[in-house]
Amino acid sequence: MLTLYLQAPFASFRPFSAGSFRPTASFISPSSAYGLLLNVAGIEMRHDDGKSVMTLIKSGLPELNLAIGAIEFPRQQRMFCQYHNYPVGNTGKEHAQNTKGNKYNISPVRKSFLSGIKAYICIDGNGELENQITEGLRGNSSRTYGLPFLGDNSYLIDRLEPVENRKPAYWFEMVGQDDEQELRRNVTRLTVTIDRADMSKTRSSLFAPSPTPSDIIPEKAWVKVGY
Repeated sequence: MLTLYLQAPFASFRPFSAGSFRPTASFISPSSAYGLLLNVAGIEMRHDDGKSVMTLIKSGLPELNLAIGAIEFPRQQRMFCQYHNYPVGNTGKEHAQNTKGNKYNISPVRKSFLSGIKAYICIDGNGELENQITEGLRGNSSRTYGLPFLGDNSYLIDRLEPVENRKPAYWFEMVGQDDEQELRRNVTRLTVTIDRADMSKTRSSLFAPSPTPSDIIPEKAWVKVGY
């Protein structure tokens, strides 16, 4: 098993959404943690089929068990900003030549983001991938995507490093039907795997942080991720 300590000043983990408000999950999702780990390991997960308007995800990517814990809960912030995008269809196409290849549609939006990320990402069940991640953290992997970031390419990471001894943390446990007798606080929906081509195939679950911090990972905190 490999435990990584993650620290960052800002992050956003957005569900699929549209409109003038862009929300974020209250903590790092398994799908986001998985993408971060593959980035560090130098494993390309993007697939361009030359047909789809969005970047697809490769099949056959490595499978692993993930557990995510909060050493401290981040604060949720909000800000107003301008979003630049390519509109659907031909709307605004007359502005394309003025931006010289850049995105030409500008919309004012209000977005949420998190501040003060201090977390553990634990990996188990795939020793080969653990070695690739460790080598990547040492700078020994061939990475083509760029610097690792958390949801927005301006939200860079301060620290991502293996640790031997974990501090007590609030582990995000999957909430199921057997929890009906116990009212869980701070329940949040986190994506486990995503499908950009067909959102109905995106897999998400309800998670809730453990009531008390612990250095032992609860069984319900482990979730299998893979494509």
